[in-house]
Parts: sequence; C-alpha cells; structure tokens
Amino acid sequence: VKSHNQMKYKNQINNNTSIKKIYQKIFYGLIKRNYYYLSSPFRVLPKCFVIGVVRSGTTSLYHYLGQHPCIGSSAYDEIGYFDENYHLGINWYKSLFPTKFTKDKIIKKHGKFLTYDVTPFYIYNPLVTRRIFESFPQAKIISNLRNPIDRAYSNYIIMLQDGDTNKTFEEMVQIAMDEINKNKSKLNDEAYIVDTFYENILARGFYADQLEIWFEKFQKKQLLMIPSEDLAQKSDQVLRKVFEFLNLPYFKIKDFTKQNKREYPPMKDETRKLLIEFYKPHNEKLYSLINQHFDWDK
Repeated sequence: VKSHNQMKYKNQINNNTSIKKIYQKIFYGLIKRNYYYLSSPFRVLPKCFVIGVVRSGTTSLYHYLGQHPCIGSSAYDEIGYFDENYHLGINWYKSLFPTKFTKDKIIKKHGKFLTYDVTPFYIYNPLVTRRIFESFPQAKIISNLRNPIDRAYSNYIIMLQDGDTNKTFEEMVQIAMDEINKNKSKLNDEAYIVDTFYENILARGFYADQLEIWFEKFQKKQLLMIPSEDLAQKSDQVLRKVFEFLNLPYFKIKDFTKQNKREYPPMKDETRKLLIEFYKPHNEKLYSLINQHFDWDK
C-alpha cells in the first residue's frame, strides 16, 4: 500500500538526514552499486528488523548494534526495501549487507553472526509486515517506542526548523485531532490507515494499531518493544536485553553518542495535559497488546 502522501512524507524525512548519510547513500547507490550488485549472491540477508518508530532513537540503535563484534551492519539505515524500494529487487537489497566471507570470519572469531535492517517506516505499513513474514518467518522484530506526545513534538520541531510549517504546535495538534475525528469511519480502510500513520503527527503515535498485524503474523517471542526513554537513559541495560533477545553474548558498547539529536524549547504544560488525555486509550490498548506498561501518562 503506497500513495503520493507516503512518498511526500518519506521525502520530508529523507531531507532531514545528515550530510554523512546522504553521502553514504550516494556512494553505495552509485559508485559501488555495480560491484555490490554483482557480489549479491555472496551476501547474507538480515535476520533482525528494527521497524520503528520515526523520531524514537532508531539511528542511535543502528550505531549501537553495529559495535557488537558478532553483528555486521548494513551499508546504512533506513534502507526501505520492503516498502518504497521493493521494486529494486532482492539482489539490490542483498548488495547492502555483509558478504558470506565476512560472516564466516566473524563466526570463526566470535562464534555467532547476525546482520540487521533498521527502517523505522516499516511499522506503518501492513504490506511490509506481510512481505517480511513471507521472506523471514523466523525473524526477530524490534521496535523503539517513544512517548507519543514527545514523538509528535519532536516531529513538529523538525518540520518547523526545516521550514515545512509555520504553524504553532498547538495549531498542528488541533488540525491532526480534527482530521482523526472526521475520519474515524475509515479506520478499517488499509490504504487510509497507512496514509494517516505517515501524514498525521498524532496518529503516528497510535502504536497498538500499527503493531497489531505484527503480533498477528509473528510469535510474541519474536518481538521486542523498547521504550526509547530507557534506551536514552539506561542504554547499557537496554542493550543487554537486546543482545539476549538476539541470542548474542553481552558486549559493552563504548560509543553511546546520540544520533540526530536536536535541542528545542519545552512544550506548553496545557498542551501536554491535553495530549496525555488524548493518548490514554491508545496507550492502554498498546499496554494490553504487548503486555508492558510505560510511564507515559505524565
């Protein structure tokens, strides 16, 4: 399921990536494409997918995981193969991952090997879920989940700083709420849902609605939900849990540099109170689905 609105939002997010990431994509996409494409039969596919969510620390997690000696990184994060780049084919996808020779070398030295795909847009699209399940039914699925209020505000700040809006956060919230209330009857329409999760800064925080199909397709033991607040504040403790989930030995990460971090003024208290009430039923639905509770109601 894909639309013009999806592509528009994807382009907005991609425009916010660092110069380094843009260089990486150009480098791998143009200069090395022929070599990597030709060598794709000798490359391995991921067994782990970090599916979400946007503005929740997925880029930081990508860099943390890549420091583990048993893990081989993809060429870059936000590959997007299972949604907007699916037409490029499996050989293109494989070209972005380590070779079998690298895998054998790591296994010989450390005993285990794993590579991973970090694309925070995957969570929104049921078609992506089905594609990953069909290709990798035994995959491990990880999602960072940030307090939806803070996630929405962070998303707004990016739009404001990059000139994509001149509205206040309060105006954006009201517009998003009005749209959600107006279109409640369409929530069973898969195409509408995908567009809404991409475009509406508040609906992107309806995590239970996005995760339901993942829990339908995959066994609970294959899914790990990480509160991004814990990843930021208790990084080593969270990564210990991640490595255990991936059946990898514990490794103490040395570089905990936060990626894509921005400073911005605090949200108005009255706006936060409004959004706490707005998200309460959606958060409760999430807690019931994943059998975890996060301290988001304050």
